Amino acid sequence: MEARIEELERQVKGKTPQNFALPPSTQHPHARPQPPRRKSKRKRGGQPGHEKHERPLIPTDQCDETATKEENGKAWLWTFVARCFTVFAVRATREATALAVFLGEAFHGIVACDRAKMYGHLGQLQWCWAHLKRDFQAMTDGGDRRAKHLGWRLRRATCELFEHWADDRAGKISRAALVRRMGLVRRKVERLLLRGTESGNSDVRGTCRELYEHRQWPRMFFYHEGVEPTNNAGERSLRHVVIWRKLSFGTRSAADSRFVETVLTVIETCRQQGRNAFTFVTAAVKAHLAHQPAPSLLPGV
Repeated sequence: MEARIEELERQVKGKTPQNFALPPSTQHPHARPQPPRRKSKRKRGGQPGHEKHERPLIPTDQCDETATKEENGKAWLWTFVARCFTVFAVRATREATALAVFLGEAFHGIVACDRAKMYGHLGQLQWCWAHLKRDFQAMTDGGDRRAKHLGWRLRRATCELFEHWADDRAGKISRAALVRRMGLVRRKVERLLLRGTESGNSDVRGTCRELYEHRQWPRMFFYHEGVEPTNNAGERSLRHVVIWRKLSFGTRSAADSRFVETVLTVIETCRQQGRNAFTFVTAAVKAHLAHQPAPSLLPGV
């Protein structure tokens, strides 16, 4: 029993936001010392004459979820990020049934997500490479020497993949060049995963087997232009939600949840489209009081 406790403590101790599903706030700000930096004399923000940088509208559907509370019971706040809008929903379950309600049987798009089991039935997935990179880092941080080396090589290949993706986003390479480079990375990663399926470490073996058996899901963005390699859009949409949850501790009733998910949907969609949320809400209230149709969140409607 004592040996088992020591093993569990060792596993927990080695988990960080870089190699496990932990929020950044769980890591002490001084856990990783930063080299001293000279204070700049420039003002904060963009400097005069700098090139404008902005994120384009999301070209694919992305899903994510986070825990919350409803009537002192556990609930889940889902987010669905599409090209021009974002929808939030508070539901009592994290199971795939919640996905079926919103996506429906007619949905045939590609969903960018993490490796959570409830997404598996959707068919066309893009597994998030940021999450995969974290899994590979976990191999490097814990395990035997061979597992560490395997994780290091997989993580290096992932960094190479992101470099190619950045070159494509910056217009430095053509789409054909991106597909060709990604093909080389894909074959490298799959060879390493296949080797990992024979690892003596059970955790490494299980992770590599799952990734190799579903190796088509991390590479969907290779062949479908507009699909991104991560679900960062879903993660970003949850940032304000997490702050709200920490301040409010959830909702007290189902009616409260409907109000919260509606307001969050309006705010995030307006932000996504570059619209003023307060102006939209004001117009919606005026339309309601005048018994007129409410304005639409869909662009061009």
